[in-house]
Amino acid sequence: MINPKTAPFASLLLRVSLGILFLAHVGLKLFVFSIPGFVGFFASLGLPAFAAYLTIVLEVVGGIALILGIYASWIALPLAAEMLGTIAMVHGANGWLFTNKGGGWEYPAFWAVALIVLFLLGDGAYALRPAPSKG
Repeated sequence: MINPKTAPFASLLLRVSLGILFLAHVGLKLFVFSIPGFVGFFASLGLPAFAAYLTIVLEVVGGIALILGIYASWIALPLAAEMLGTIAMVHGANGWLFTNKGGGWEYPAFWAVALIVLFLLGDGAYALRPAPSKG
């Protein structure tokens, strides 16, 4: 049974945690790998350069939206799709454990599931703009 008194705060904790993780994740791309390095990595996967820029924008805007609670449950879906894409394009062939060489797919899979859970739960407490009702 879901506790209606604490569920909004569980969603808040999940939402803010995921948002902080995305901002840290995109920070790695920007400040460690650099934008040209990240674009080059996408090219090495056979992906167009604009996809790298879209990924950066999605992670920055998505991370901020999650933290603030601006349509957070809806922004969780494209972020989950991104995580599933990283499994398909990067981490899937490296095995299950993220500690494997090249990083396995356990962490992005967990991240995708957490984002889908957020979508199902809703924006939670203290959201600036709650998503419309899903049904």
